[in-house]
Amino acid sequence: MSDVLPDGVERRQFDGTERLATRGEPVYGEPIDGEWRAWNPNRSKLGAMFDLEMDTGLEGGETVLYLGAASGTTVSHVADFAGPTYAVEFAPRPARDLLEAAETRPRLFPLLKDARKPETYAHVVESDVDVIVQDVATRGQARVALENAQFLADDGRLLLAVKARSEDVTRDPAAVFEDVQAALEDGYEILETQRLEAYHTDHLGIVARPR
Repeated sequence: MSDVLPDGVERRQFDGTERLATRGEPVYGEPIDGEWRAWNPNRSKLGAMFDLEMDTGLEGGETVLYLGAASGTTVSHVADFAGPTYAVEFAPRPARDLLEAAETRPRLFPLLKDARKPETYAHVVESDVDVIVQDVATRGQARVALENAQFLADDGRLLLAVKARSEDVTRDPAAVFEDVQAALEDGYEILETQRLEAYHTDHLGIVARPR
């Protein structure tokens, strides 16, 4: 498996340990080396997907719709190497931290919206985005991906981190993952899946493209 990283993401040494890194102002106390900031895959599902060498299709400079931006830990890294990055977060408290992360990132656009209701931000987000990154802790994660597919370019990518315990805490995660993948097939072709257990318990990384 090849190490496919977008432009603007590198593997660099921090205190003798090789880490993913992007250029930008620090956000959450991460180690820095000059203008580079370490990207912790234990705090980022997308970072875990990169560290596990999943082929995300990201090359750098893409327009991104990020669903479930929380306080900006991961989406700040995305905005370091991507183009316009729309960051959707529903909870007001983490959204305040997200706004702070955006202050030094002119390409990062925080939206205090619910990813389950894309009609509430359809007037803001441009059509034909290159990538949807989804990391939401809710039931119906496949439905969120399907309803937001309206923003995705025909040759775009969905990078989805499925949280099994958010779907159903009582079921076996493998069964949950199967159900989510089956539901996604209503609108997506799944290109790659990989368990993120090395970094995130009961999570599955999915790369897909619209049908």
